[in-house]
Amino acid sequence: MKLSKLTTAIASVTLSLTLSTAVMAEIGEPEKEDLKFGFIKLTDMAPLAVAYEKQFFEDEGLYVTLEAQANWKVLLDRVIDGQLDGAHMLAGQPLGATIGYGTESHIITAFSMDLNGNAITVSNDIWDQMKPNIPMGDDGKLVHPIKADALKPVVDSYKDEGKPFNMGMVFPVSTHNYELRYWLAAGGINPGYYAPHKGDTSGQIDADALLSVTPPPQMPSTLEAGTIYGYCVGEPWNQQAVFKGIGVPVVTDYEIWKNNPEKVFGVSKAWADKYPNTHIRVVKAMIRAAKWLDENNNANRPEAVEILSQPNYVGADYDVIANSMTGTFEYEKGDKREVPDFNTFFRHNATYPYYSDAIWYLTQMRRWGQIAEAKPDSWYMDIAKKVYRPDIYEQAAKELIEEGKLAASDFPNFGTEDGFRAPQTHFIDNVVYDGKAPNDYLKKFAIGLKGDQQI
Repeated sequence: MKLSKLTTAIASVTLSLTLSTAVMAEIGEPEKEDLKFGFIKLTDMAPLAVAYEKQFFEDEGLYVTLEAQANWKVLLDRVIDGQLDGAHMLAGQPLGATIGYGTESHIITAFSMDLNGNAITVSNDIWDQMKPNIPMGDDGKLVHPIKADALKPVVDSYKDEGKPFNMGMVFPVSTHNYELRYWLAAGGINPGYYAPHKGDTSGQIDADALLSVTPPPQMPSTLEAGTIYGYCVGEPWNQQAVFKGIGVPVVTDYEIWKNNPEKVFGVSKAWADKYPNTHIRVVKAMIRAAKWLDENNNANRPEAVEILSQPNYVGADYDVIANSMTGTFEYEKGDKREVPDFNTFFRHNATYPYYSDAIWYLTQMRRWGQIAEAKPDSWYMDIAKKVYRPDIYEQAAKELIEEGKLAASDFPNFGTEDGFRAPQTHFIDNVVYDGKAPNDYLKKFAIGLKGDQQI
């Protein structure tokens, strides 16, 4: 009898401890249930659309409104002033805002929305001038990746004639700006420098090609009008140029930097501090959406394309969006190639906010003068930790594992993860990137600021 009572007592204490631990592990109720998130009409806003349409937000007790924004600046400003609770952002936006490049405000991200997804497109006329400079393979197709070496003679001829060679990108701290600059510089074309300390934010100092901002949906029409000769943008606005017969995508960002980080979900630090449970629940819903987008070898992509083609999301034709979202990419008309990872939302730990991703963006800001003065390696690390929040991501992931919605194998090993990818080798110029040594990385480039150099 005594043994029975002791056994019962032990069982009772064990159950109590188990329940207590479970309660401690659970995320509290959302502090704010009604939320408004902003996005730009690009296919990589897909995790937001899917989390909404599949009711993953509602599963977390969140009632979300998704609202397209006019441009990246308006979107950022509305997150800062509280009109939006959070938004689909360029990966460089939280970093640029936090260090005070442009509008200064502490923005954080605990969720990376995707890898890859961009391309560089040129007008038909420029393509005709580039094509003779591109080698042909044994299969009768042009050899890819197409490097900017093929564009350099064209840019040089414009310079010789005293004509500006204009190109478009979507925002000064956008991936597109840095990818376009990276590609051009790797081919010996100087994309120009910024000098904010001198009041020059044009980014065109000493430039061979003049880069300026054009909102993504306006890229094809601006190209068609002849205002720009090429651009770097996300989908579906490269494939739109193919469908309209006005331009040729020449290289994807997958070929410039394989599995590069692209967009993030950004919120203000003040918002995250005020609504921590809400924030974790948002991240949980978006992780589930990203997994849905990639699972079963992209089996859900056709349904995702149907969702994105709705006018309240991207609003482009189904076939245009499907051209890249379903694992292919069309370059010159009729030259459709397999690129299964062109849009990656979950594979390769796409959703994890790596410090090394943040530091790469900061190196490019320094390379092109947006960060005017030399900074020690420790500064890059400090800013990365201030903006990128894998600790919040980990809380969301562990809750999903606990609930049985995802498996531990779906995520990095949180016990050993330090926030740095292994040194990355898949760049178009074969330069290796190690996020733990940003200044050494900058020294590897012939074009770009390094060390104590200033404009």
